[in-house]
Amino acid sequence: MLRVARASSDLAQAHRFYCVALGLQRVGAFTDHDGFDGLIVGEAGAGWHLELVHEHGARIGRRSPEDLIVLYEPRARNYQSRVARMRGAGCAPVRSSNPYWDRNGMTFEDHDGYRTVIAHLRWAR
Repeated sequence: MLRVARASSDLAQAHRFYCVALGLQRVGAFTDHDGFDGLIVGEAGAGWHLELVHEHGARIGRRSPEDLIVLYEPRARNYQSRVARMRGAGCAPVRSSNPYWDRNGMTFEDHDGYRTVIAHLRWAR
């Protein structure tokens, strides 16, 4: 199991982006755990989770356009469905700083400036 944690300024907005728009599932949450609130999202059967963490009173620091989460969707139908879901939720694609991602998918940015790439690629293990 892999869990990646990233800061969030607003967990309700994070839920809208990652669950409603991107289609990830809420797999957990916590409130006021030593000054932190969190939302944990992922996909059924996946060996990973994304933990979005809000620290009470803290501001989020600077992000790089290469601070990415990449979701590989090799099947055209799944890729198109996920992209349509993002657009339907009002998320517009942004140009990636690395042209590889623009050639092979679409990049979307959340309310905190973090980017998620939906890649129309198969991950070669």
